[in-house]
Amino acid sequence: MFKTLAVVFLGIIPSAYSSTVAIVDSGTDYKHEGLINNIWINEAETPNNDRDEDRNGYQDDVYGWNFAESNNEVIDYSYLGILNDDIKKFFLIQAKAMTGEATEEEMNWLRDRVSDNEFLKKLQIYGNFMHGTHVAGIAASESSDIKLLSVKLIPTEVKLPAEDESDSDSSSSLTGDEQTPALLDGLKDKLIKKALATLAKQQMKLLTEIAEYVGEHKSDVANGSFGTGYAQAKMLISAVADGLNLKLTEQEIKKYSIHFINELIKNGEDMVSESPKTLWVFAAGNDGTNNDELPSSPTNIQADNVISVAATIGFDIIAPFSNYGIKEVDVAAPGVSIYSTVPGDEYLSVSGTSQAAPYVANIAGKIKDMNPKLMPKEMKKIIMESVDKRDDLASLVKAGGIVNRERAIKAAELSLTMSLEEAITKSKLEVEDQVRGRLVEKGLNITNLGILPLPSPFKL
Repeated sequence: MFKTLAVVFLGIIPSAYSSTVAIVDSGTDYKHEGLINNIWINEAETPNNDRDEDRNGYQDDVYGWNFAESNNEVIDYSYLGILNDDIKKFFLIQAKAMTGEATEEEMNWLRDRVSDNEFLKKLQIYGNFMHGTHVAGIAASESSDIKLLSVKLIPTEVKLPAEDESDSDSSSSLTGDEQTPALLDGLKDKLIKKALATLAKQQMKLLTEIAEYVGEHKSDVANGSFGTGYAQAKMLISAVADGLNLKLTEQEIKKYSIHFINELIKNGEDMVSESPKTLWVFAAGNDGTNNDELPSSPTNIQADNVISVAATIGFDIIAPFSNYGIKEVDVAAPGVSIYSTVPGDEYLSVSGTSQAAPYVANIAGKIKDMNPKLMPKEMKKIIMESVDKRDDLASLVKAGGIVNRERAIKAAELSLTMSLEEAITKSKLEVEDQVRGRLVEKGLNITNLGILPLPSPFKL
């Protein structure tokens, strides 16, 4: 079982700078005993006076802002108490299954839980509730300097309105005999692409507003363990086609899914440009697919202030669920059985690229603390060029290795007195590669159980 490791850095004199890391997620428990000293507080605002002292348009944004419900409640504490023994056991056995440590009895229990729809529904709700707090704990791990700005994007629970069949208009169908095949295909393509372009702009409009917000509050780093992957896009395309009374082939669904994600990525370039002094760290995704071939958003945005992260089991192999891509995914980081905070002064070990991303966000925050003059492009360069190189990752991530926290921070320290290139080169000489475990791959793991890490970071 992998847990975040405490590392002692000898000879390093901490700067007086405290970096701000925005946690763009499902909410952060700002009262948690393990986070309370790291919580960012807007000193310009007076709590609970229904006024907007800093005049930024977000009233009483003391700890951050809830963009999901347009208020300052960055977490919904009414969900406290939903964590029970079965949910705790699920995450424990899930982590053991990924490393081949689960017993047959535990695996049978896991299979039973996975087939229980009521349990899975509760698990997903709890997963959304705790997700942001778990991510926050990793981002602030082993650091008293990093301050966590809470930004809620993902609702804890999505309640869809009942469908009103009377609203459907069958006259809008394009399947009438009067349409020629060529005209039909042209109208279908135009309708779908127009609908997808509108959806992509709407989704990225909110993210652009969030980017402006974290930029205004001078966030040095923003962690984004969320997004839309190919599997989720396929579901959306099917829903759009149904709404337009269109029937699509599997090949068409694939084409439009990729088109939609590429529209998101295109609009997302404007999003990250709204906060040019913020390094955005995105989870690569949990579908176990190649992001070079089946894109994901926003992790596939290519920019100097964006870094995409795959997940590994400890410092060993890539996790079986992790997305990868030598062109689109930058680095790998530990993302299996990561022990961190969850709401209500509790702690859990959870797995996913959601956990790998804040591991890198933590490194970025420490780099900025060490040398406040470093800009996002330089922080990204340090992280990518200080990795432990691995033959098995050379064809999976752009940097060809796993992030080395101590080496990256050392490079940032050295950059105070020498060029960045010299600092990175010297850090490689002074800091050794991290010790690999002796992981033995077993026949049972999460992928052949048909389970992906919960909660998934990928939300429509």
